[in-house]
Amino acid sequence: MDFVVIQLLTGLASAASLFLIAAGLTVIFGVTRVVNFSHGSLYMIGCYLAWSILTRLPRDPAWFALGILLAALATGLIGALLETTLLRRIYRAPELFQLLATFGVVLVIQDLVPLIWGPQDLPLPRPPWLRSFVTIMGERFPLYDLILIAIGPVVLLLLWLLLHRTRFGILIRAATEDREMAAALGIDQRILFTAVFALGAALAGLGGALILPNTSANTGIDLAVIVEAFVVVVVGGMGSVTGAFVAALLIGVLQSFGIALLPKATLVLAFVVMAIVLIARPNGLLGQPLAPVRGAAGVPTLIRPASKLTQAVLMAGLGLAVVAPFVLGPYPQAVLTEALIAMVFAASLHLTMGPGGMVSFGHAAWFGLGAYGAALAAKILLLPTPIGLLAAPLVAGLAAAAFGAFIVRLSGVYLAMLTLAFAQIVWAVATQWSWLTGGDDGVLGVWPALPFPFYWAVLGLSAGTVWLLRQVIHAPFGFALRASRDSTLRAGAIGLDPDRLRMAAFTIAGAAAGLSGGLFAYAKGSVFPTYVHVGHSVDALLMVLLGGVQTVSGPIVGALVYTGLYDILLQVTTMWRLALGLAIIGLVLLFPNGIAGAIRRPA
Repeated sequence: MDFVVIQLLTGLASAASLFLIAAGLTVIFGVTRVVNFSHGSLYMIGCYLAWSILTRLPRDPAWFALGILLAALATGLIGALLETTLLRRIYRAPELFQLLATFGVVLVIQDLVPLIWGPQDLPLPRPPWLRSFVTIMGERFPLYDLILIAIGPVVLLLLWLLLHRTRFGILIRAATEDREMAAALGIDQRILFTAVFALGAALAGLGGALILPNTSANTGIDLAVIVEAFVVVVVGGMGSVTGAFVAALLIGVLQSFGIALLPKATLVLAFVVMAIVLIARPNGLLGQPLAPVRGAAGVPTLIRPASKLTQAVLMAGLGLAVVAPFVLGPYPQAVLTEALIAMVFAASLHLTMGPGGMVSFGHAAWFGLGAYGAALAAKILLLPTPIGLLAAPLVAGLAAAAFGAFIVRLSGVYLAMLTLAFAQIVWAVATQWSWLTGGDDGVLGVWPALPFPFYWAVLGLSAGTVWLLRQVIHAPFGFALRASRDSTLRAGAIGLDPDRLRMAAFTIAGAAAGLSGGLFAYAKGSVFPTYVHVGHSVDALLMVLLGGVQTVSGPIVGALVYTGLYDILLQVTTMWRLALGLAIIGLVLLFPNGIAGAIRRPA
């Protein structure tokens, strides 16, 4: 019994900090509809600010509480500055481009934080009162963790009072329900959005500051915590603070018991819970269907084929690519090979995002499955390279079809997060099934055996796959898919089956992504679990958004720009994240519909 109580209390303590960042994230999304990927960076900044403040204050509890509040307040001010200088300029852009801008902020902060505080971890010296314990059922339990357990309900109560007993809270709830109607009634959206973003940032900073005594300020906590926060928000229901609290408790307690009872399952336990909840309740535990935002810029319908000039440019580029091995050295040729593979990866995601209207945060799952399918076919089954390359899209396509049966029932952020859940499950399997995948050591020695340079195989398969995906988009199937995206009810009324169309698109996209993974495995000679990691899915998302979702050439342009920027900046500067993040933010501000979208032919 004592084990159950201690693990329960441990889970409740970890849930408190998780609730704080999730509450801030859900408040921001509910009003502004911004999927704020930089929220984890604000959490990290709160942690570092708390270290800077608390190490300069006396170490008694009163000064500690003051330092925590000052760190949260400072983080809130930084959030307000971020909203007024960047996000306010792109509220009318499609929501996904707002996500792209916030990811640029993540990259910038990842380089600025070590520049200010240094690269080393910064633990907080713990005074005696922070090291004290209480005895519960014969077991010692940290006093500070009990304080964390109490803070969660207190913050929930304060937020409830703010949202239901103040004029500011009424405005927040009105904007959450229908922000266009709220604006028509005279509510100044600029002030409201800034105040809400500052509130959400302050909650993230509070969570980061409170976790400091149990960990250290380090540059790796931003991306780790934002994924967990998204899980909590989605499980609880987007826009529901109470739902975020319930979900944080659920996930915190499950992870606490999971570490003790099922240690190998802790990598994916939260994602399994999220997948089960979304399948049973598509809007989360306490969430409601999100009201559409009228007046926001949408994604133009994909109906126009490429102009003759665009076709000529593409053919010229293809011709230059064919003769590239005769004029380029090994390194530029390797970079061009990666760019070609990235084009297929981005184009496959574009099929689901553009015509299908299904955003994926876990597209790397199919890329990784294709890579492992090709690698294991070569290493275990000893199959020749052409058969290995055929196995890649087959394995990934079958997996996408199996998972797609659950995914296509959802929409929006819920659909995106369910794809992330499946991707994390695949990543955990790749990491832990070392008897098959090699675990973190990977599968090595996967080299192509062809009678001609492998580059030409990559070029032919990449160009052919992109062309086939283009044909699918402009075929009757593509028009029917877009009709289902634009109006599910009208599509069903004229005899279309939206779920089957989305299912087919999801399977085709998964197979194409699997082919790109197989090509990448042979190009690198190895496969690792990082191929399936969420960061690789973000790369594909960035490529599509940079190029533009509304044109077929968008993912091609985005893949070339992103891989080119990444490679150049990696060579010329050690602060490549800062430079890449600023470049992404600049491109979003200059081309809010993507680079290719900005130069598309007028209707």
